[in-house]
Amino acid sequence: MIIFKVSDLTTIPRNAINPKSGQAASFLTLGDIVSGDEIISDTWDLKEIDDTVYEIDCKKVTKGVDNVDIGANPSAEEAEEALEEGQSTVIDVVDAFRLNFLGDEASGSRLFTTKKEYMGQLKTYMKKVVEKMKESGADESAIKKFQTGAQAYYTKQIAPNFKDYDFYVGESMDTDGMVVLLNYREDGITPFITIWKHGLTQMKV
Repeated sequence: MIIFKVSDLTTIPRNAINPKSGQAASFLTLGDIVSGDEIISDTWDLKEIDDTVYEIDCKKVTKGVDNVDIGANPSAEEAEEALEEGQSTVIDVVDAFRLNFLGDEASGSRLFTTKKEYMGQLKTYMKKVVEKMKESGADESAIKKFQTGAQAYYTKQIAPNFKDYDFYVGESMDTDGMVVLLNYREDGITPFITIWKHGLTQMKV
């Protein structure tokens, strides 16, 4: 596998056309270097935070029957009223990359109920990412920067808002792989996911 670097990524708008070939532009699909599951592609806007994570704003869409896209993240009440029989509301990134909720969706209970439980998984995952970085030839300074950045992001962003996060894994359901974090922006309507930058690899399509 090739460790994904920021320099490898050029954000391309959806439905873009390659000006040289006149064909649809190709997109980068990014996967988890541990599980090999697809996680995201650069058809979404990846916002890099402190060289540590990417935050990606998502949309709620309606799936089923005519696959109508309800677009601009309506409130839960509006979404429920808009649904017809056979339709369901999904989060676009979760649905597109077949991410699986860790817990019981019916009750909303999460696999990680405490910070200690989540940290146990995260530490194991981070060790695997470091191993992959070493295999790819990353130097000690790069590894140290990754570890320091991850600790800072957890302390400043994840820990204080832990109760607000939902947890997802890729299609293989490998809980030793990357756990994707899902939360909502300050408006309470816009979902966004958080993924670990150094845990991504460019997938071969």
